[in-house]
Amino acid sequence: MGFSPLSLSQFLSSILFLFHFHTTISSSNYSSSSHFCAPDQSLSLLQFKESFSISSSASSEDCQHPKTESWKEGTDCCSWDGVTCDIETGQVTGLDLSCSMLYGTLHPNSTLFSLHHLQNLDLSDNHFNSSHISSRFGQFSNLTHLNLNYSVFAGQVPSEISQLSKLVSLDLSGDLIDYLSLEPISFAKLARNLTQLRELDLSSVDMSLVTPDSLMNLSSSLSSLKLFSCGLQGEFPSSMRKFKHLQQLDLADNNLTGPIPYDLEQLTELVSLALSGNENDYLSLEPFSFDKLVRNRTQLRELELSWVNMSLVAPNSLMNLSSSLSSLKLFSCGLQGEFPSSMRKFKHLQQLDLRKNNLTGSIPDDLGQLTELVSLALSGNENDYLSLEPISFDKLVQNLTQLRELYLRSVNMSLVVPNSLMNLSSSLSSLTLLFHVGLQGKFPSSVRKFKHLQLLDLRFSNLTGSIPDDLGQLTELVSIDLSFNAYLSVEPSSFDKIIQNLTKLRNLRLGSVNMSLVTPNSLANLSSSLSALGLWECRLKGKFPGNIFLLPNLEVLDLSNNKGLTGSFPSSKASNGLRLLALTLTRISVSLENDFFINLKLLEVLVLREFLDLGNNKIEDTFPYFLEMLPELHVLVLKSNKLQGFVSGPMANNSFSKLRILDISNNNLSGLLPTGYFNSLEAMMVNDQNLSYMMGRINYFEYAYYIEVTWKGFDQYFRKIHSTLRILDLSNNSFTGEIPKEIGKLKALQQLNLSHNSLTGHIQSSLGMLTNLESLDLSSNLLTGRIPVQLAHLTFLAVINLSHNQLEGPVPGGTQFSTFNASSFEGNLDLCGFPMPKECNSDEAPPLQPSDFHDGDDSKFFEEGFGWKAVVIGYGSGFVFGVTMGYVVFRTRKPAWFLKVVEDLWNLKARRTKKNARRNGARRN
Repeated sequence: MGFSPLSLSQFLSSILFLFHFHTTISSSNYSSSSHFCAPDQSLSLLQFKESFSISSSASSEDCQHPKTESWKEGTDCCSWDGVTCDIETGQVTGLDLSCSMLYGTLHPNSTLFSLHHLQNLDLSDNHFNSSHISSRFGQFSNLTHLNLNYSVFAGQVPSEISQLSKLVSLDLSGDLIDYLSLEPISFAKLARNLTQLRELDLSSVDMSLVTPDSLMNLSSSLSSLKLFSCGLQGEFPSSMRKFKHLQQLDLADNNLTGPIPYDLEQLTELVSLALSGNENDYLSLEPFSFDKLVRNRTQLRELELSWVNMSLVAPNSLMNLSSSLSSLKLFSCGLQGEFPSSMRKFKHLQQLDLRKNNLTGSIPDDLGQLTELVSLALSGNENDYLSLEPISFDKLVQNLTQLRELYLRSVNMSLVVPNSLMNLSSSLSSLTLLFHVGLQGKFPSSVRKFKHLQLLDLRFSNLTGSIPDDLGQLTELVSIDLSFNAYLSVEPSSFDKIIQNLTKLRNLRLGSVNMSLVTPNSLANLSSSLSALGLWECRLKGKFPGNIFLLPNLEVLDLSNNKGLTGSFPSSKASNGLRLLALTLTRISVSLENDFFINLKLLEVLVLREFLDLGNNKIEDTFPYFLEMLPELHVLVLKSNKLQGFVSGPMANNSFSKLRILDISNNNLSGLLPTGYFNSLEAMMVNDQNLSYMMGRINYFEYAYYIEVTWKGFDQYFRKIHSTLRILDLSNNSFTGEIPKEIGKLKALQQLNLSHNSLTGHIQSSLGMLTNLESLDLSSNLLTGRIPVQLAHLTFLAVINLSHNQLEGPVPGGTQFSTFNASSFEGNLDLCGFPMPKECNSDEAPPLQPSDFHDGDDSKFFEEGFGWKAVVIGYGSGFVFGVTMGYVVFRTRKPAWFLKVVEDLWNLKARRTKKNARRNGARRN
């Protein structure tokens, strides 16, 4: 059988096919052989995998699966998830195990360190159980990228990291400060050797010993420097111009001080600048520096300067910022003046935070044109002078379809109808801090559209009507605060639906909302995730819901002013394992047993006030010494509880050492004042420099403690308790004897009230040591003698009441006492001088120290000053020395040496004065 000859076209096609087939086979064979993992590399990886367990809690929630799942023995390790190999040698050059749920300790002998050819290593978002970063990391000489962030390493960053001279990117950041620390010597080596570094992130690494100026030794080729919350302290580097390629600079949440240098303008490539949260507003930005910073900054996308002092920067100058901004955060910067009249130029803005400034005027209509806004925060601008008109609000809510977070606390919205809130974006996750805005009218009848809402805060409004059932359909809710809406109510059926469905709820506050028809027992159905429950003045009635203590995560509970609650507290078994931080129970008819409190070792605030119709109640008994066993107690209020008997003093070491507020007034306690406690109240002896509020940290948000106390003579409700507040109130009891001198040790006290007792003796001069005192009430006692002149030097004293005692002599003159009227001293018939009607005789002029005071041990309370004996001795010695030297000088007729000494001292002083004048002049210029 013959073959027909192939045509030319067929022949060429066959040749091309064979060539293509051969190329494909060759390529396949080459690829297969060249990618095959070296056996020792595969073994090292498998052994590394076996040294850890897999736990979903070891990585963040969005991590899908561990990458090591694909690592199987007998398969090519170069094909494993997260593994990269060299094409020719099969050596592992890259290992990306980020987000892989690895849990366990990374030991120095780990087989990880046998992968000598690694160029890229990413172990971020795992849990290495506080492992120390091994010095063997320094052996990865080819490494260009190292990422260990959010991996729970601890200890010091080893200096061997500085041996990785090829590093381009280093990330050791985390979310828990002080887990890792970096010593100055190690940082100096790192800065000196890592000359190719482009990205450095050490956020939350403790660098408190590293001086800010040493940052200037880092590579000038850096494009990203992130040192958020590193504890850096000291002057902001005076010049940053060397980092001309910097695109991201984050030095937020440190303790940097001084002015931000104007040469930041030379960092023309900056895309993101974050200097927020440097403590106490000591970091400042002058108008000149701000103008230079923002001028021609066309690439800037993110600017965060919260807590930077910008009080001299005019709000309108914000309009000079780049129109391409996506994030502007200027929280608590001291900005003051009219809100910018137009914001339309910032059309790409996604986050705008101007909270807690002193902005005034109306929020402009054109804010609604910023259609890319995701978060808008204008809360807390002082004195409610910032307002939002209904038209502006309507435009804002209609156009901002991408809005997730809206914070409008204290913005005047009194003309906005509550139902217009329903026009807000259905994708809203936080409708929060709509607080004190003057909203008035019916609560919206339906809120089901906000299915993604997590935080809802409508406190202090004038809302009326019922809370709707469908609030229970917002299953993502984490926090609800509708407190202080006195005309708002909730029906039992609605309440049941709300609490049954909201399984993620952690904070529920309905204080002052009418819940008179809700049975207290239904509170047991609240979510097990609940951390804070505030139901004060809700008109609850019935049996006290003891089963509420079965909620495993409960930390804050306030059921105050529900006079209809009756019954008794559960036994100590119920409190075993409780994590309560704050417990407030006032004006309820419930009996308590001591043993309930024994296990509450974390308790910081305890308010048990005005218990009603008590019956068999231990809180009616003697002073509750068992509370001394609560080591974290900061606030203790036991006012108006019929406590009786003597208060003998501490029964344990360090009793109440952390107490800042102690109020046991309006009881029937007797005997001498408890001097022993005054010696142990350590927190009242030292000023708190932390200008913040007493907070309970509940999961990922903070809960401000609140309290009602008598402050400067009036009952006052504190929605927040400042950390500096120190109150000691022992008034309206039956205490006798003298005021102990030891009370002068409590130097941080702001209010002292010992009124309405039966105290005798003199007012101790040691009270003059209470230099922070703002209010002093010693009225209605049996005190005698003169008013000590030391009290006239208490510069913060705003209220004093010494009335209805048996005091005599002149009222001290002085800065503060000249401001008090006669009512502060009435009922003391023998007092004279201003402001009393009785004039003093010339022989009644007040001596330096009242002559009828006991000298005794007073001097030990004035350790920083001099007693009168020391003064007399000093004057006496000086007089004798002066007379003797005068006699010698003029007897020998050679006073020249004396004149020379005086002249030299005078010239030295003059030189110093000129030098200081030049220095101050230079600063002003």
